[in-house]
Amino acid sequence: MRIALLGTNFGQAHAAVYAARGDVEVVMFGRDPEKTAAVAGQYGFAASTDLDQAFDDDFDLVDICLPVPLHTSYVLRALEAGKHVLVELPLADNLDDARRVAEAAERSDKQVFVDMYERFIPANRALFDAVREGTYGRLEQLALWNRTAHLWPGFSLGLKVLPLEAMHGDMDIITRTLGLPQRLDVTTVARDDDSGAIEAVLRFDGAVARDSVSSLMPMPWGARSGYTATFTQGVLESLSTMGFDGKPSGTLTAYTADGVREVELPPADQYTAMIDHVLACLRGEAANEIAPATVLDALAVTLDVGRLVNGADDR
Repeated sequence: MRIALLGTNFGQAHAAVYAARGDVEVVMFGRDPEKTAAVAGQYGFAASTDLDQAFDDDFDLVDICLPVPLHTSYVLRALEAGKHVLVELPLADNLDDARRVAEAAERSDKQVFVDMYERFIPANRALFDAVREGTYGRLEQLALWNRTAHLWPGFSLGLKVLPLEAMHGDMDIITRTLGLPQRLDVTTVARDDDSGAIEAVLRFDGAVARDSVSSLMPMPWGARSGYTATFTQGVLESLSTMGFDGKPSGTLTAYTADGVREVELPPADQYTAMIDHVLACLRGEAANEIAPATVLDALAVTLDVGRLVNGADDR
């Protein structure tokens, strides 16, 4: 399978997965000839700065890891060129563009995938299964948290970017387990333009969710996250530590009237699992779980958080 990988920054997270496979041929595309050649060479890929080639040549999949404002136009261009598409999250920075992509994907005979990689984290899949199967009864309270140091030099993690950059995945977990909220409230704190914290409370009929994100942590803290899901008949608690490679290690514990039990999880590598899923779908071996239409609710709530954060007088 031939893949056009667009982007040399976050595209490296996908490149590392492709490089470990023996069934794909990848060409990495970028704007800077020297950087593109250097990054592509690290993974054994060919390099190109001619983006038109990604749509004109016989690639099976166009993998878009470009800045968010470019997502919509490049997805639509790839579909028009008859390519399958994988696009980095968020799908778009506004709902109108996201809906345009979802509608185009539904009309097309090609598949579009959004990199909702957190859906493939084993602890999150265990939560989805528990809610769907009623393993511990009905979900009443869900608290998610994500606190990180500035592990990526030069990358802002201030209030303007935290909703889309740090909360979108959590909003996906919330909407997949509880639906759309009846009420949303946020509280924020800003240390400076690049460091801040957001607390969001989402209210539902008979349930409540809270999402806490922070970029105020010192470097030794690294990145840590987790959730506590309280059901009518038990509690699931997930704790995770994540490094620069995006591969978390962690634990999942179940608390019920019968006692405490560590839930056994498969190895955690959500990027590999996500790309495995994409390629399995293209081989006809799986149904697309990350189609654009499935991300619209989470994106809508994330954008609502962003509007409240940017408009709040919180200092």
